[in-house]
Amino acid sequence: MTDKEKSSASPFDHSDIDDAIHGRLRLGIMAYLSAVSPAIFGEIKEKVNATDGNLSTHLRKLEDAGYVEIEKRFEGRRPQTRVHLTKSGRSAWLAYLDRLRHLLDAAE
Repeated sequence: MTDKEKSSASPFDHSDIDDAIHGRLRLGIMAYLSAVSPAIFGEIKEKVNATDGNLSTHLRKLEDAGYVEIEKRFEGRRPQTRVHLTKSGRSAWLAYLDRLRHLLDAAE
């Protein structure tokens, strides 16, 4: 039986939920970036209520997964970090939402 067949055999199978997205802070980051991309680091920090270090750690995990791209540049003389949701990040986000919908539908 393939992984896809296993998932369809049990609507409550959680094994194909993307762990890179599923963490609470990463979930918030992905949700925000799906609506506003690119976003400035400080803006994301404020929206998801994170510390600098915590946000940096979780952005690195999303970057390692290929879901976000980090761009460092200067605005005038001030450094600015912009975070872009990648094409594969958007696809992963939509797949994540679809899987959650299936789980919720099965629970009704």
